[in-house]
Amino acid sequence: MHVEKLSLPGSGEWNEDALVENEQLHLFGVLDGATSLHPFRGPNNETGGYLASQVIKQYLESLLAEDVADLDLKQLVIQANIRLREKMEAAGIHTSDKAALWTSSLALIRIEDNYIDYAQVGDCMIVAVYQDGSLRTISRDQVAHIDLESKHIWEQGIEKGIVKREDLWELVKPIILQNKSKMNTMAGYSVMSGEPHLAEFIEYGRINRIQLKSLLLVTDGLFPHTERGGEPIDVIQELTTSITNSTLADYADWLFNLELNDKDCQRYPRFKVSDDKTGIWIQFE
Repeated sequence: MHVEKLSLPGSGEWNEDALVENEQLHLFGVLDGATSLHPFRGPNNETGGYLASQVIKQYLESLLAEDVADLDLKQLVIQANIRLREKMEAAGIHTSDKAALWTSSLALIRIEDNYIDYAQVGDCMIVAVYQDGSLRTISRDQVAHIDLESKHIWEQGIEKGIVKREDLWELVKPIILQNKSKMNTMAGYSVMSGEPHLAEFIEYGRINRIQLKSLLLVTDGLFPHTERGGEPIDVIQELTTSITNSTLADYADWLFNLELNDKDCQRYPRFKVSDDKTGIWIQFE
C-alpha cells in the first residue's frame, strides 16, 4: 500500500484542515474546519475552525485497538463530536448558539483485509478507483445545495460590476450566516458541531476490496473550479482523473496557480482566493 498525503494552507491565517492517520488502526481521514461566525480566538489566536479539526484529529489519532474493539466508525464520529462539544464548553462557547459553534466536515475510512469501512459528514469526499479504471463516489457533498445559493449571489454581484473579492464577500455573508442556522437539520446539511443531532445525519457504511485499486479522500479545497458562464463540470471525475494521471502534490500545485491568477474570484467564483487543501491518495498493491 502506498499513501500520498498533503495538507496545505490556503489564503487564510490558519490551515483549518487536518489529516488523520492512525497507523495501528488503519484509520485515515481528512477534516475541514470552519470558523464560527461569532469570532472566537484560542489562547494562541487560533480560529474555531482550526480548533475543531485539531480536536477531532487528536481524538481519532489517540485511539488504541482496545478503545475501538466494539465500536464502528459511526460511533467513533459520535465520540469525536462529544469531545468537540466538551472543548467548546470548556472555552465558554454557548453551544445552543449555532453561529458560535466550531465546526468541521469529515471523511474517514478504516482499511481491513477484505473491506473498507467509511463515515462522512459535510463536504469532504471519498472516491474509489477500480482496476478497470472506473470511479465510484462513495460519499455525497452534503453542502453543495447550500453553497449554490451563495455562489449565485456572488455571480450576480460580479454581473453588477463588483470587482473586489472583499465586497463580494460582504454581499454573501448574510446568506452564509443564515445557512449556519440549518446545521444538522433536515433543511440544511450535516457537520461536526458538537450538536447531539449530528448522530442522525452521519453517513457510513462498508465497501468490499474486490478489484479496488485506490482510494482518494479530499477536503473541498481540492475541488476544481467551474468557470463563470462555463459548462458545469463533474468535479469528482475531473479531480480524480487529474490526480490519477500525476500526483496529489502536482494537482494541488496546479490548482494553487490557477487561483493566484484570479485573486478577486471573478473568473472562477468562490468565497476564498485559495481554500486549505488536504488529501490522502491510497494506492493498494
